[in-house]
Amino acid sequence: MQIGVFAKTFPGSEPAGVLEAVRDAGFAVTQFNLACAGLPSMPDKVPLDTIRAIAAASDATGVGLVALSGTYNMAHPDRAVREDGLRRLAAVIEAASALSIPLVTLCTGTRNRDDQWTHHPDNADPSAWADIAREMEKALELAERHGVDLGIEPEQANIVTSADDAMRLIAEMGSKRLRIVLDPANLFERADTEEARAIVTAAIETTAGHVAMAHAKDRFADGRFATAGQGVVDFADFVARLKATGFDGPLVTHGLSAEEAPEVARFLKGLV
Repeated sequence: MQIGVFAKTFPGSEPAGVLEAVRDAGFAVTQFNLACAGLPSMPDKVPLDTIRAIAAASDATGVGLVALSGTYNMAHPDRAVREDGLRRLAAVIEAASALSIPLVTLCTGTRNRDDQWTHHPDNADPSAWADIAREMEKALELAERHGVDLGIEPEQANIVTSADDAMRLIAEMGSKRLRIVLDPANLFERADTEEARAIVTAAIETTAGHVAMAHAKDRFADGRFATAGQGVVDFADFVARLKATGFDGPLVTHGLSAEEAPEVARFLKGLV
């Protein structure tokens, strides 16, 4: 299991400097974001010079690129917004393929018009599921064409809120290219340690064999997000249970400051 971090944890828009910071903080791999290469996270296109700069930075630092962010609101109520997001996703998927990055991470979206990470009451409407299913079919066509997997993450604010939702979508899509990113802190909003452990355990069992990457974010009992190891998530149990399913992919932390990163790297290395 490789320990990684979101590249955006560190400031900068030059791949070499960002990946040097990732390495120096103690991480072997990263989930990259094109904002770390001076582009929008979801650009219209990714120039060849940018691809070369990212690849050179990875080679020079030894930091592996295990995922690339491709999040847009797949359930936005405005179809034109969804179409624009899909067009930009195509550029991200092409970049991932050129860089041999195996996974592009998605956001299953929300009916909230202003923020793709904010809940909306209409998320539970069947039309919202229908929209993301149509969107996902198109995204998977792109992924198949370029040999890249797509990662969906159960998230309380989005359409796919649970492990069961994620498995339902995978079953409906019928594609081995659709994988799961499992973040224990996104599986619940408020819980004590025992409740959180039970929720996370059930999710690991449900998604076994379908998890491409795990995230390491934490929550306090009152629902606020926390740095890994500071909240109610039992990370030792999380890692052990993932290993028991045969998972040996990257464990990538986020939701922390650059200053906190080295200590979190030490904490996670101690678990794996």
